Amino acid sequence: MLPTTESRQRLPEWLRRPIGNASALSTVQQIIKRHNIHTICEEGRCPNRGECYAQKTATFLLMGPICTRACSFCQVDKGQSPQPLDPNEPQKVAESVSLLDLSYVVLTSVARDDLADQGAGWFAQTMAAIRAINPHTQIEVLTPDFRGDRNLIARVVAAKPVCYNHNLETVERLQGPVRRGAKYQRSLQVLAMVKALNPEIATKSGLMLGLGETEAEIFQTLTDLREVGCDRLTLGQYLRPSLAHLPVHQYWHPDEFHRWGEIARSMGFAQVRSGPLVRSSYHAGE
Repeated sequence: MLPTTESRQRLPEWLRRPIGNASALSTVQQIIKRHNIHTICEEGRCPNRGECYAQKTATFLLMGPICTRACSFCQVDKGQSPQPLDPNEPQKVAESVSLLDLSYVVLTSVARDDLADQGAGWFAQTMAAIRAINPHTQIEVLTPDFRGDRNLIARVVAAKPVCYNHNLETVERLQGPVRRGAKYQRSLQVLAMVKALNPEIATKSGLMLGLGETEAEIFQTLTDLREVGCDRLTLGQYLRPSLAHLPVHQYWHPDEFHRWGEIARSMGFAQVRSGPLVRSSYHAGE
């Protein structure tokens, strides 16, 4: 791994990648703009958006572009007064899925602590709208923690996504400075609740490396995920979105990501994506 400082500006070679086919990028961006919807690819400035757009795939960001939590790693805009929900958003997303001819779609959202159900019903409504137009499209959800409310988690589970993703993001010691408003044990409980409510739904979680975690802490986190029955795992490198966000503590080499991927598989994770540019929804449908 390489240490980093505020003065280091150049990314390691393995973190650089081509932007992708401009025509394909434009096609997806036009659909998104025309329907006035959002993707985490754009709002979170995902480093894979060029590749994913070139393949005509996207992860839809529900309930607007403003999050009610202020996580210090995330590029998404923050605020305590998000816009009202667009009543046409579920239908717009469904139409976009049809135009992009997606066989697998990921739905995520900003945290909406301002809503009575924190957006759980909106996930279910959007899934229903997608299935009405695209009955064969498989749907994965990546949800906030809903503050651990079992009834809200149950609403999303009842809509039967093929995979329920909720990210721990980092190790227990770093939760406070990284995930403001979230709790490590509560996030583990979310994944455990999903399995208790419907054991047939695959569960998934992800970690960013490079925030100052130790190898022992990574191993403990993977152990904790397996203890609550988590099936799938993503491991990727944290990249600082701006100087207002947490600095990168270290860059992990691709060989180290490969090693951690092998360790995770040996622990029983059924699907593992581990690499510097891996993100929660990267190649999710494979």
